[in-house]
Amino acid sequence: MQRFAVASIMVMICTNQSVQFSNAFLSTSMRVLSKGYRSASGSRVMSSRRVKTSLSPSLAVFINSGRHLSAHDGVSTRLKSTTSSSSSVTVADLDKQKTIVQDMLYRIRECNHVPEEVQKDLLDFVVESKKVGKMTGKVAKLLCNSSPPESDPVFEIIEISGGNSICSLTKAAGDTLEARTDAVMSVMENLRSKGIIEGWRDELLPLSSGFYDESVLLVERAAAPFLGMQQYGVHINGVVKTDSGEEMMWIARRSKTKSKYPGMLDHIVAGGQPAGLGLFENVLKECAEEAGVPEDITLKGIQAVGAVSYEVFEPSSSLGNDCIDGVISRSLLFNYDLELPQDFKPMVVDGEVEEFFLWTIDSIIESMAEDYNDPIKPNCYLVIIDFLLRKGYLSPEIPGYLDVLRELRGGYCG
Repeated sequence: MQRFAVASIMVMICTNQSVQFSNAFLSTSMRVLSKGYRSASGSRVMSSRRVKTSLSPSLAVFINSGRHLSAHDGVSTRLKSTTSSSSSVTVADLDKQKTIVQDMLYRIRECNHVPEEVQKDLLDFVVESKKVGKMTGKVAKLLCNSSPPESDPVFEIIEISGGNSICSLTKAAGDTLEARTDAVMSVMENLRSKGIIEGWRDELLPLSSGFYDESVLLVERAAAPFLGMQQYGVHINGVVKTDSGEEMMWIARRSKTKSKYPGMLDHIVAGGQPAGLGLFENVLKECAEEAGVPEDITLKGIQAVGAVSYEVFEPSSSLGNDCIDGVISRSLLFNYDLELPQDFKPMVVDGEVEEFFLWTIDSIIESMAEDYNDPIKPNCYLVIIDFLLRKGYLSPEIPGYLDVLRELRGGYCG
């Protein structure tokens, strides 16, 4: 009987019945389970009784104590595909999934967009014949004119063949990593003193043509976008599995004193990749410093799962100064999943976070809507969307799925 079924399927695929087969397969391979019930106001509410029966007592306490854990007024559905023959997908269900794909693309494109008119004006930043960044002509001129008083210029614009130009370092910058670092730092500190560069971190990032290549100099993190350099970071999905197998994710709220995205939602742990530290060393450090995760829990539950990348133009209006037209922010984020015990609760350690709370996957998906009033920090969505695709929360049958997959790595991966 099984051989007959397989043979029948092969025949259907190889004939003009493939469309009907695909539709039938879609209806039996996906399930959208509505959760909760509608209140009198029309909003969807999660049943605390159902929560308690699927979770351990300690985890249920975390959930029932937080307003973040109820489903919001949006798509409150589970998207994970299933092969259950007892379920079917309605037109409304498919429309919801199509809407979610569009929401995903909206969030990805928030981080992955450089207008065509800006692209035409960009100059490569070249050191030792290696392209290590990019910037607008206006930023290049600012750097050339911002060396400290009575100092030789550190940056210069050089015309090359074809009428194009590049930005590079002068001989005065030196030819060693240390000399270049000091020379470029003097320019950036000058811009900082004028209020052009804000949010100084005292954290050095390696500048190179690729992640595995030798650094040509080290750059203060706050100044990195002025060079359009590729930044690297680690982002961690803190996942908890309930007794019923459902996945939930720990979310952090950033401190209102943060220089960028104050008060926004964030990953449980995320951080830039500094010079002189390995990726896994950084993961362990950030887990301990940002969420109080003991090393033994991190070592037991952590898994490297890939990377996402993006490139976005940040106009001067968003930076709060009119000395430039904008900067190029380029990043590659290494993604990790960290499975946490049900009885573990993150702790605020370094003051960069106000609170932690658990969120359902449904709530995370709802937060991707363009009009959602309390969204997660933009680049975190790329890592979370990658998680949703890897875990099968969206069917590849839905148009736009491949666009999401491709655009998650729309920046430089190197």
